[in-house]
Amino acid sequence: MGMIERMFQMIFGGGNNVLRDTVEVFRENAEAGSKRGAQVQMQAMTQYGAEFAAPRQGAFDRFMDGLNRVPRPALALGTLGMFIAAMVDPLWFSQRMQGIALVPEPMWWLLGVIVSFYFGARHQVKSQQFQREIVGTMAHVPQVMSNIKALRALRAASVGVADAGSDVRLASASLLPDANAALEAWRKTTAYPATM
Repeated sequence: MGMIERMFQMIFGGGNNVLRDTVEVFRENAEAGSKRGAQVQMQAMTQYGAEFAAPRQGAFDRFMDGLNRVPRPALALGTLGMFIAAMVDPLWFSQRMQGIALVPEPMWWLLGVIVSFYFGARHQVKSQQFQREIVGTMAHVPQVMSNIKALRALRAASVGVADAGSDVRLASASLLPDANAALEAWRKTTAYPATM
């Protein structure tokens, strides 16, 4: 028994798990890796938060914010402008397109990369905002369903909607005729008696 006990103590004992320590040489400990990943994520988020925490009030910051908003409208309006130019002055448009035909292919690739990175980042931000809005909207679903159920119960087509139940005042008020201002004005202009 002593020999088996010493062998297990050598592998698992002494406060250290020799088998676990050996395996961790070849494979990362998942729990420790998750902790490190969470720390890296928190540090990155703290850095990003610190970047935007300071108010940007300088002229340069306002200029750069305005400049960041230019590419999308410029591309959209420029494309529409090209269509309009092709219809208004086809010769002028054809001359410009001949100039664009001389642009080398690597420059087109570079332009594609720049535009795709810009719009890819915008798409990422907008899709995350959209997902947050969906979550906010879904939080209102129980209230909306309750409102729809209450409104359906008030339909005139459902049986017993106008039933006053045990409320005597409501039952007697429902039998009294309502005042009709238009009918009263018509009666005053005609020779018919008021009791019809």
